[in-house]
Amino acid sequence: MARKTRTYDKEYKAQAVKLAQEVGGAKAAAELGVPEGTIYCWVKAFKEGRLAAAEASHTPSNAISLNEELVELRKRVKDQEKEIRRLKEENEFLEEASAFFAASRRKSAKNRD
Repeated sequence: MARKTRTYDKEYKAQAVKLAQEVGGAKAAAELGVPEGTIYCWVKAFKEGRLAAAEASHTPSNAISLNEELVELRKRVKDQEKEIRRLKEENEFLEEASAFFAASRRKSAKNRD
C-alpha cells in the first residue's frame, strides 16, 4: 500500500517547532497529529538554521490581519449557524408534511377498500 505524504507550509512547521520547544516533541506531535520523527526533523532544521522562526512570530501588522481573519471567521460561523437553524426548521416541516401525506394516503386507501 502506498504511503500518503502530506506537505506543511513553513509557518505551520515554525509554529510546530515553537510548540515542541514549549511542551516537548512527543506531546506536540500527538497534539498536532504529526509523526514524532517529522517534528524532530523540523526542530533539527530550526536548530541548523534551515527553518526560520520569524515565520512563526507575530508582528503588529500580521496581528491586525489575524484579528480581521478572526472577525471574519466568527461572522461565517454565525451565518452558518443561522443556515443550520433554517435547514433544521425546513427538515421538521418536511417530516410533518410527509407524515400528513402518508396518513392521508393510508386513509384514502382504506376508503377504496
